[in-house]
Amino acid sequence: MRGRTMDIDRNAPVIVELETTVHAPIEKVWRLHTDIDAWPSWNPDVSSARLRGGLAVGATFDWRTHGLVIASTVAELVPGRRIVWGGPAHGIEGVHVWTFEEIEGGVLVRTRESWAGAPVEADPEGMRAALEGSLRSWLAALGQTALKQTALKQTAE
Repeated sequence: MRGRTMDIDRNAPVIVELETTVHAPIEKVWRLHTDIDAWPSWNPDVSSARLRGGLAVGATFDWRTHGLVIASTVAELVPGRRIVWGGPAHGIEGVHVWTFEEIEGGVLVRTRESWAGAPVEADPEGMRAALEGSLRSWLAALGQTALKQTALKQTAE
């Protein structure tokens, strides 16, 4: 897939796009976000996460959030800049795109996710609200943890 970038399913019944600025070095934010096994240590919505093998295109990981067990596959990986994963979970086909852009004072983190499938079609507004709440929580936890780790490192130096 060289030269091609993946996107969410623009025809899906539920699409959520959010962004936030994280006031921490991009290396710290990227490392925190892509250390999948450590997600439960900083993201209260993730109760377990396990990457099978190393982080690479085609790698799979299992994780549990809001009581759902999800098996995701990494579809695209540009270290330090972009990660895309997706897969089916309980009748929902999800595609999740994360991008990281270094800006003055930190990192602009953008997340886009699409959901399709029968459960989504049955309650698109409820599903959209659930997804948006989950992504807002994820971004907040990522930002708070990266900032705290950066402050701790600076204090130790």
